[in-house]
Amino acid sequence: MNLNNSLRKTPVAVIGMSSLFADAKNIEEFWNNIVQAKDSITDVPADRWLIEDYYDPDPMVPDKTYCKRGGFLPDIDFNAMEFGLPPNILEVTDASQLLALVAARDAFEHAGYGKKSPKFSAEVKRKTGVLLGVGGGQKLITPLTGRLQYPIWEKALRSCGISEVDIPHIVDKMKKAYIGWNENSFPGMLGNVISGRITNRFDLGGINSVVDAACAASLSAVKMALSELVEGRADMMLTGGVDTDNSPFMYMSFSKTPAFSKSNVISPFSDKADGMLIGEGLGMVVLKRLEDAERDGDTIYAVIKGVGTSSDGRFKSVYAPRPSGQAMAMNRAYEEAGYESKTVGLIEAHGTGTNAGDACEMTSMGMVFSANNNEKAHIALGTVKSQVGHTKAAAGAAGLLKAVLALHHKVLPPTLNVDQPTSKVDMKDSPLYINTETRPWLKSSYPRRASISAFGFGGINVHIALEEYKPKPVQKNYRIHEPYKAVLLQANSVNDLKALCQRHLEKLATPDAAIAYWELTNQETKNIPSNAARLGFMATDLNNAKESLTLAINKLATSNEAWEHPKGVFFRPNGMDTNGKVVALFSGQGSQYVGMGRHLVNAFPQLREVISQQDQLFTSDNKAALSKTIFPIPVFNKEDAKTQLNALTQTQHAQPAIGALSMGMYKTVQEAGFKADFVAGHSFGELTALWAAGVYSDATFLALAKARGEAMAAQSPHADAGTMLAVKAGYDKISPAIQHLQGVTIANVNSNNQVILGGSKAAIANAQEVLKTQGFTVIPLPVSAAFHTEFVGHAQKPFADFVNLQSFQTPKVPVYSNTTANPYPSNPSDIKGILQGQILKPVLFKNQIENIYQAGGRIFIEFGPKGVLSNLVKDILKGQEHVSLAMNANAKKDSDLQFRQAVLQLRVLGLSLGNIDPFKAPSLKPAPKTKMTVNMGGHNYVSPGTQKAYQEALNDGYQIQGGAGTVVEKVVEKIVEVIKEVPVERIVEKIVEVPVDKVVYSNQINQEEDDEEMNKELIETLKATVEMVTSQQNKSLDLFQTFLSEQNKQSQMLLQMMTQQINLANQPSLQGHTQASIAQAKVDEIAAPSVQSNTI
Repeated sequence: MNLNNSLRKTPVAVIGMSSLFADAKNIEEFWNNIVQAKDSITDVPADRWLIEDYYDPDPMVPDKTYCKRGGFLPDIDFNAMEFGLPPNILEVTDASQLLALVAARDAFEHAGYGKKSPKFSAEVKRKTGVLLGVGGGQKLITPLTGRLQYPIWEKALRSCGISEVDIPHIVDKMKKAYIGWNENSFPGMLGNVISGRITNRFDLGGINSVVDAACAASLSAVKMALSELVEGRADMMLTGGVDTDNSPFMYMSFSKTPAFSKSNVISPFSDKADGMLIGEGLGMVVLKRLEDAERDGDTIYAVIKGVGTSSDGRFKSVYAPRPSGQAMAMNRAYEEAGYESKTVGLIEAHGTGTNAGDACEMTSMGMVFSANNNEKAHIALGTVKSQVGHTKAAAGAAGLLKAVLALHHKVLPPTLNVDQPTSKVDMKDSPLYINTETRPWLKSSYPRRASISAFGFGGINVHIALEEYKPKPVQKNYRIHEPYKAVLLQANSVNDLKALCQRHLEKLATPDAAIAYWELTNQETKNIPSNAARLGFMATDLNNAKESLTLAINKLATSNEAWEHPKGVFFRPNGMDTNGKVVALFSGQGSQYVGMGRHLVNAFPQLREVISQQDQLFTSDNKAALSKTIFPIPVFNKEDAKTQLNALTQTQHAQPAIGALSMGMYKTVQEAGFKADFVAGHSFGELTALWAAGVYSDATFLALAKARGEAMAAQSPHADAGTMLAVKAGYDKISPAIQHLQGVTIANVNSNNQVILGGSKAAIANAQEVLKTQGFTVIPLPVSAAFHTEFVGHAQKPFADFVNLQSFQTPKVPVYSNTTANPYPSNPSDIKGILQGQILKPVLFKNQIENIYQAGGRIFIEFGPKGVLSNLVKDILKGQEHVSLAMNANAKKDSDLQFRQAVLQLRVLGLSLGNIDPFKAPSLKPAPKTKMTVNMGGHNYVSPGTQKAYQEALNDGYQIQGGAGTVVEKVVEKIVEVIKEVPVERIVEKIVEVPVDKVVYSNQINQEEDDEEMNKELIETLKATVEMVTSQQNKSLDLFQTFLSEQNKQSQMLLQMMTQQINLANQPSLQGHTQASIAQAKVDEIAAPSVQSNTI
């Protein structure tokens, strides 16, 4: 049996997910943060440990960490009774065990196998198992072990002269800083009980176990879970990783390695990368065999096609990564998957941010993805560690979730903190590129494929290959992310609306604020009565909603008239009469910008589908997909950015790109019930307007857009294709001013204060100087020709011929023409005639808008990139009643937010629109708090009673009563112990690990280079050993000298104290006072060490 193609024969589906990571309480928040490129790294919070206790920027300071930042779980509501746990065992149960129950519950719920689901039958549970990646011991062992150190405390106290009477009281205070031992402590700190509690609580009959493979633990667990399914031992598996340990112990471990970033910034694959940051996290997936998932009607988020594992063998050291070992795991994954590595579109790398680690991984990926592959920069590379930190045992699970969600949403997620890619690897000739932006993942000749890597201390490598699942048709409510939530409130009067806002604000300040926020952002507001007061805003989170409500309440207290706040709050005391007044405008060339609408395309399938159709037209013509020009790979300098903009500005790209975006926007609102009473466009936008009016089909419009752009981009047969000049003035002033200028004509009349001139380059240059001397403001336009003049005559005939071949229909709504400024005729032949000549005729946009206004148009809505036309309308209709807005007004702002905000504005105005976004998956309503609900985060829970007991012990007023006799011997014993601590063994262990024999691997690697590297490592290690031994000897001598000096001081002090006692022995009345003074003096001179605890 060939086990290396088992997943090819039996692919496995991901049917459910859950996550708890920095800034994310659930899978929706996790994916929202990713697509929004949110940096969730923060300073260590005080409930984990105090920065002043353990932090020092100097990496060499003993027992201190030079790192104070990381990724930390938010607090969540935890009800022990929900999981059948007595509340009194919470503080002797590690947070990993408790939070894993929450993550398991959420994963099963997300998969459709929740508590109330009939699908989760006893038979299904009997063959469901749990395999999780868990690293080492759990942090509960720290306080349990900490309280057992009391013999050491007692010795230290005695060595400082504290009396035997005082020592028990002091030790008791210190013990109260830690939780006590009981019958639940042992299971509460065990890693394997994490999976055991899940199978116990959910009554599962399959395997339950945990895997420790360091940072590869979770993907190792996934690999084993896959085997359970492929071999038929289980029918469903819960797998992933759990790691909540960001304790001082973990920070010390990575500080002394040392692996932490000295800049306290994690920037994998960046030229500034200088180390890692760690994070807390839990990530789980529910897996089933693909055929079973399809049979049972499960939602399938991605398909696992292959898994590869390997070990590094004998290399530099047990923790040094080996490129050939990593490459071996990758190659094995693609061998099992049955496809070439070059067909992968996204790699979620291990990417820790360490120089050695990143360089090694880049090398290993080059060995794999460059094989049989000449294409450059076509595989996106990233790592979620740049957002949530390295979550250690859960790191692979975090990457797996990110890759699955990317495939499901057809989105290429970003990597943060890369200003310049690493210079240690030549990226120019690599098939990889570092993806620093959230970008649409458009169709290609292969299915969308993503892969995940995880590598662990000890030389373990795991690589998993995923492929998209293609449901037909596109599922409604498929999308998990929704960064911006619309809130639309209505009431019978302005005062009632203000009171409604106040009630919502008050609810958002209660303990059940999460429920109140969910209700606020999930309420259905259907058609609002025309006489009702209404208010709308977009909310990103609870605090943002509170801010908007506060703003609204304050504004409503001063104004009952319609208003719009710059922060995106919109109010009207009643709705407009919108019947017969809605005008749809469509952008023309010049509005394009690189990346236009990318967030919108990521959110709405209509836009993605339109752009994919346009891509197919280009690729079928042996041209590069248009989407590669609209959404190019990220670049890192101004020159490359300018090159990308110039490519998009070329007419053959700009026009079809603008058309596709405008069309997708319009289709999206159409499906929500939007209806225009008039349509018009500017120049190229007129083609889009004719499509919106139903004159031709989707396919015809996309073909016309491509044909027009190519015709106008064709090289003019004349040496001079002409150019254009914008003049800030009205037609009435410009027309006489250019009357005597030869070769200059008016190409566009855009508004009251903007006219565009066209002509030969020499004529326009002359016009520019003449008009400037006359006091006009002039701006040369960066165009390839003088559009709408005779200089593009060479483009007119090819386009006219193409128009003749298309099928046109009678418009369903009036379409206003640039050429005549009046509606197009109804006869399709006449429509063709006007459109064929439009390229050569002036654009009379100002006249168009005035005529539409005369016909009743009042609400002007621009579809397409930027807000050029909506601003022109504001100028044309200045002083007249109208509304003008754009669906994507600002190129620098999030297009998804702007689109939703514009739709909200339309609803506040009074337009009847249904659900604009049926593709958003519903989010679960938070459960109400009970008396048993506690806050649970990455820190272990400590009960109020334990906290109170410790505080009372600290503040019980007890003071030390006196001291004992000589303690010099104890001190000497302690010092001698320190002198003996010379850490030679650790270095010797490293020397022993240096290989002496060559090892031959099945994949290609230059063994001589390995030997040379290891020899260098040996020499450096020997040097370090000699230096450290010498240093330790010097320190030992210094320490011994210090000891002799301190011993002499102790002896002198003892003699002084005895002399004082003898002198005062004959003064009975002062004896009590004297004893207290001596004791206090002794304490001041020989101070007991301060022992603190961060447990509470």
